[in-house]
Amino acid sequence: MDSENQHLDALQDIRKMMQRSSRFISLSGLSGIAAGFWALIGAYIAYTWIEDYYGTYSGIGYTNQNFNALKNKLFLLAIAVLGITILSAYYFTWRRAGRDKMPLWNHSSRMLVVNMMIPLVTGGVFILSMLQFNEWRFVAPACLVFYGLALINASKYTLDEIRYLGLCEVLLGLVSTQFIHAGLYFWAIGFGLLHIIYGFAMWWNYERNPKTES
Repeated sequence: MDSENQHLDALQDIRKMMQRSSRFISLSGLSGIAAGFWALIGAYIAYTWIEDYYGTYSGIGYTNQNFNALKNKLFLLAIAVLGITILSAYYFTWRRAGRDKMPLWNHSSRMLVVNMMIPLVTGGVFILSMLQFNEWRFVAPACLVFYGLALINASKYTLDEIRYLGLCEVLLGLVSTQFIHAGLYFWAIGFGLLHIIYGFAMWWNYERNPKTES
């Protein structure tokens, strides 16, 4: 019986070694929680700017100059949220990789980044093209759909939970195409609440008790 248990333990160790060599498993759930937190703050700021815009110009009329100024502010806000989210993700992932004594930059993490960037860059160019022609109504759905596709594309190089998050983002983006005037709310749900839920689940399953990681 002891011999059988030893063989099972050896097989589990081999399985874990193979996973570590083929998948990047040092993603931190705290990075997901942080991303959701920054997204909700950004969504709130954007909401106040939009409300101020409509409140200010409802009586005197809207102009292209006013609307372009609002779009520029929202674009810079999105860049700022993206930047601080990336920094937070890097920090928490670096911290977890150090704790697990795993390299932060290896073949798996490189493939993860490359496979994620292909849909992200494609989506970014597509969204910028829409903004160029003042087609802003589908910006939020496009952000969610392309981001979800990026997660799905990268999921084969990391934990399976990333795939489920990506599927939820794609589904939410498709639903939001039918509610174009509520794009900011869908954006907050997708990048805010879903990230927090995912991050907490990741932390609970893998970081609260590292021995449960498989």
